[in-house]
Amino acid sequence: MSESGSDGGKWLDAHYDPVASLYTFSSCVDLADLSGDGESRLVVGDLGSGSSGMKLKVFRGTALMSESTLLDLPAGLVAFFMDLHEPRIPAVAVASGPCIYVYKNLRPYFKFTLPSLEVNTLEQDVWQQVREGQIDPPTLKEMLESIRMKADVPLSVRSLRFLSLDTSDMGEYVQLHKQQPIRRQTVITCIGTLKKSTADEDGVSCLVIGTECSDVYILDPEAFIVLYKMSLPAAPTLMDVTGQYDVEFRITVACRNGNIYILRRESDKPKYCIELASHPVGLVRVGKIVVVGCADESLQGFTQKGKKLWRIVLPAPIITMAAMDLPTRGFQAVLVGLANCEVQLYREKNLLSTIKTPDVVTSICFGRYGREDGTLIMTTKGGGLMVKILKRTAVFDDRDSSAGPPLAQSVRLNVPKKTKLYVDQTLRERENGLAMHRAFQMDLSRLRLAAAKAYVKALESSLTPMSSSLTEPLKMNAVVQGLGPSFKLTLNVQNTAACRPVMNLAVSFLYDENLYRMRNPYMRIPLLVPGLIYPIETFVECTSDRGISDIIKVFILTKGRSSPLLTAHINMPVSEGLTLN
Repeated sequence: MSESGSDGGKWLDAHYDPVASLYTFSSCVDLADLSGDGESRLVVGDLGSGSSGMKLKVFRGTALMSESTLLDLPAGLVAFFMDLHEPRIPAVAVASGPCIYVYKNLRPYFKFTLPSLEVNTLEQDVWQQVREGQIDPPTLKEMLESIRMKADVPLSVRSLRFLSLDTSDMGEYVQLHKQQPIRRQTVITCIGTLKKSTADEDGVSCLVIGTECSDVYILDPEAFIVLYKMSLPAAPTLMDVTGQYDVEFRITVACRNGNIYILRRESDKPKYCIELASHPVGLVRVGKIVVVGCADESLQGFTQKGKKLWRIVLPAPIITMAAMDLPTRGFQAVLVGLANCEVQLYREKNLLSTIKTPDVVTSICFGRYGREDGTLIMTTKGGGLMVKILKRTAVFDDRDSSAGPPLAQSVRLNVPKKTKLYVDQTLRERENGLAMHRAFQMDLSRLRLAAAKAYVKALESSLTPMSSSLTEPLKMNAVVQGLGPSFKLTLNVQNTAACRPVMNLAVSFLYDENLYRMRNPYMRIPLLVPGLIYPIETFVECTSDRGISDIIKVFILTKGRSSPLLTAHINMPVSEGLTLN
């Protein structure tokens, strides 16, 4: 094994076979314990060349374990538990054409065919006339084209193939098929599983299939009869199923008309509809968020009711998408395979990791493979097979890579409900809005005036710890140390001028002589050099035992002026020494 360095070393390169000859999509890949030994196998519906070589392949580790020939191209593949028999071994259902082929213990077990559709009566009458020799092939072509344009019921496959033939081949085609009864059969476009009664990992599951005739069927897992039928406005292409059939379920379907429909148990019609600006190419559910990849190179998130949550633009077109669910860590994200040979990992709209691949990835499957829980399996456009293992020490950090508002803005606020008092106040504000605004502006103007007057008074009387004089720019702060009754008072005086020293200064203290006694209530200050802090220390002794304190006023004086340069008020602490005595 080697470390994959393109994404910070979060993945280990376990296996890469560029000539594995696997041509498939994400809907035809699944992981399941098919032997009951605790080791999961890789089950792949191989498309072959598109017209031949379709096979059901099972891999164990890096080796091909078994393969079975398929009669038609697989549209989807799922592993599901169809009964409660021991040992608990899942069956494999392969949707191919109008049939579902069920394999149990890797052997053919059952074949389910979709119910036939209604045949156009006019079409039947025309073919009956052909059978009796009343009309020739050119006349048959004209009549079938007329029926196709006007009839509500579509033509059968036999008639559509006849209309696509050249005139020279029509006679042979009619002679070959005119004696056979007409049948109109639809095909399966997507397949999924729905837990029947319990959400357990090994619980019995029903099959959910979408058909070309815009219907969704839910099949019984044992009798393979139709339990529930729902109709859509268009043919489904992608499907995600959650819930239990006996309790409540939700089927999210992306259709060929570019919309996403959400089906619920209580209705056979769509409950919600999500209209997209571009056709969906990928559909994954992560928790309660439906993540949709679109053909316009965008990834979008929606709620279960169809509300759009976010949208990000990707660097290349989307080829395939798959869910990444790691229950042991409680981690859920979306893997997106792009046309630029990258697989990007997103949690909501945040890009967590990017994996560089040697070829374009066409299918992605994440889950337990062998005995390793965090295994990522990918197949490439050239038929290669890649297996990567998530390192146990890997940590994914959310990074909001998209421009726009931060993540915190998308968090919903817990807004309280409107009370009667709130509604009454709102009505009052609407009725008296002009008067309330005028009163607010008047109070604001008075507040500004009072603040301005107090500021001017402080400047005129030097009641600030900073001097407003241009010739003696000073700054002072005071520090009181001690528990009492003796306190050490330190004044830090600084000359804030650029280059001019300040001289002829003195400091004076004003205090209540009934509470305090000072050794030096008046001191001279030496010459103050600009930029330096001069500490001036003195001692204050509290003479009262009543456990009270007072303010000591400090004045910085200069020679020849009656008003102080600056003033400071020191809130003295309570003397704890006398209290203890």
